[in-house]
Amino acid sequence: MLRRHFLSYGLASIAGASLAAGCRNKQYARVVKHGEDEMVGSHAAGTETFKPLIDEAVAKLLANCEPHAQTVSYDGEYAAPGAQRICFVSVENQSSEEIGDFKQQIRQLIDTRIIEGDRFQVVNSRYVDAGLKELRLRPEQLMVPENMRNFCGYLEQEGQPFDYMLWAVLTSGTTRENKEYQRDYLLTLELVDIRTGQQFKQSAELSKGYHQSRVSRFSATNPFSWGS
Repeated sequence: MLRRHFLSYGLASIAGASLAAGCRNKQYARVVKHGEDEMVGSHAAGTETFKPLIDEAVAKLLANCEPHAQTVSYDGEYAAPGAQRICFVSVENQSSEEIGDFKQQIRQLIDTRIIEGDRFQVVNSRYVDAGLKELRLRPEQLMVPENMRNFCGYLEQEGQPFDYMLWAVLTSGTTRENKEYQRDYLLTLELVDIRTGQQFKQSAELSKGYHQSRVSRFSATNPFSWGS
């Protein structure tokens, strides 16, 4: 009798201690220092995917796009020579993943990389967003000639003329092998010369494998049982 009570008490104590230990789990964070390995997203793309794509795609675009000598105004007249200006319209996510707050970060990083290239200037995104809102246009509607003229005219009136429109398009393709899969990410930059309609397109690709591992878990309902 005493032995049964002792065993019952012991099992209850172990289970209670396990549950208490689980309650003490806390979330914590630390700053990733420059040069350290960054976290790799286990279920979707993250900074380890987007930053290399941006760096490569922008570098290719700037290396293969030769700016012309004069800035053209919305009515087709040439303005005074100066640095060529890019209107970065939007980031289109056509991949199979939701990218959340990375969408705006991708836009800002591309802006920054272009400016660092020292060959082009970039129209401030606040003017771009205000113009689209004022004219009630979606980014894809700018390829309609009349919409493009109205948009160029609006930004020129705001003191923000430009020579090129830029879109960034993120796509993905998934290859599955049982429960594991590989996802190929493609970031494409599409640059359109508003004077000639000529298009420049450059892409960067990155492949990432997603794997599942079998981890044994301690069962709180039965402290002596283990699952996989």
